[in-house]
Amino acid sequence: MHEEVGVSNAPVDVLFAISDTGGGHRSAAVAIAAALDQVSAGQLSWQIEDILKLTDFPGVRSAPDLYDQLSTRWLRMYDMTFQLTNSKWPVDLLSKLVFVTARRNITRLLLETRPKVVVVTHPLVHRFVCAVRRIHRLPCRVVTVVTDLVSLHASWTYPGVDLALVPTDEAYQLMYRRGMRPSKMQRTGFPVHPKFADYPGDLLAARAELALDPQRFTILLTAGGVGSGRLGELVVAIEHAYPAAQLLVVTGKNRALRDDLIAAGRPATSHIYGFVQNMEVLMAASDIVVTKAGPGTLMEALVMRKPVLLTEAVGMQEQGNIDFVLNYELGMFCPTTERIVAAVSDLEDPQRYQATLERLRHSVPRDGSAEIARITIEQMSLVRESSTTPLLRRSRLRLGTLKRVLRRLR
Repeated sequence: MHEEVGVSNAPVDVLFAISDTGGGHRSAAVAIAAALDQVSAGQLSWQIEDILKLTDFPGVRSAPDLYDQLSTRWLRMYDMTFQLTNSKWPVDLLSKLVFVTARRNITRLLLETRPKVVVVTHPLVHRFVCAVRRIHRLPCRVVTVVTDLVSLHASWTYPGVDLALVPTDEAYQLMYRRGMRPSKMQRTGFPVHPKFADYPGDLLAARAELALDPQRFTILLTAGGVGSGRLGELVVAIEHAYPAAQLLVVTGKNRALRDDLIAAGRPATSHIYGFVQNMEVLMAASDIVVTKAGPGTLMEALVMRKPVLLTEAVGMQEQGNIDFVLNYELGMFCPTTERIVAAVSDLEDPQRYQATLERLRHSVPRDGSAEIARITIEQMSLVRESSTTPLLRRSRLRLGTLKRVLRRLR
């Protein structure tokens, strides 16, 4: 049984507690759910819910729309908010304030769905879930799946969860320094949808599937789900500098940018897409991926072993992703259009390209979602064991009482 937000609630095995801020948190939940379907042969039920929308707290309930504005128009304000709240006491205070209005809706959700495991993919959510669990003595397990790579906000670290699954060594060490016990953490890799690692075709097969020229050097350009950044300017610059190259341009939800690019007239070698569901095919068909430093698209490209050119970090939490790519030599950081154009030329060099591919083969785990799904199922078994324990205790107590009565009768 697979459910999305907005449907009537019913008991489920796994509840994904997310927020649709930026798209990455939902993508992580969808990726893990797909892996659960694979591992369980579709026998487990799951549901995805936007918990911040359920809070009814002004500003927090409209977090998705607010994030889109902050990440594209008011980035300085976004970074200032990140800094002001990036420690334990502001997060605890904010959570307590929001929980006043959030408690009733979140309680209703958990009592109706009765999940065995709650998988949290947003750092402001696990405190609410754990508070309701504690108040109502619910038997469910709470697992946090960290969806940032390096520059983790302090809100990710919450010892109240049963387990925190982290994607990188850097994330593990930072959460440890902030007080998370090693017994409550596991390194799993990033939750990339299984379709990326499982894509059966090679580069030529993907190009045939997309009706592309099989021989041209192919560049995939994307700017995240909201289509932020200077993508339009970059397309024009690369078309001018590399007229023989093949461009795959994904504008995401930015329909205005897509319409403008198409209306301006493009070379036959440039292909403009909006929001896509076949990113794994586009990546498989590409030689390099040009993207902002968001963890979702970045890790998808690395799982498919594609060199990346990072254009910018949207918000302070993405800054560490640039360091991650540079430290492991998996691509380049190019903050200007001129540097991106020059970097494409560098990667066109066969020797340098092959060296980068060799490093990519061992860069990140490809089975992060499968590992997280396996651990989630393990947590479900712990729920079943703990839920039977009170019954066993009551039975033993009754048996002990009966024995004492029999002794007295003797």
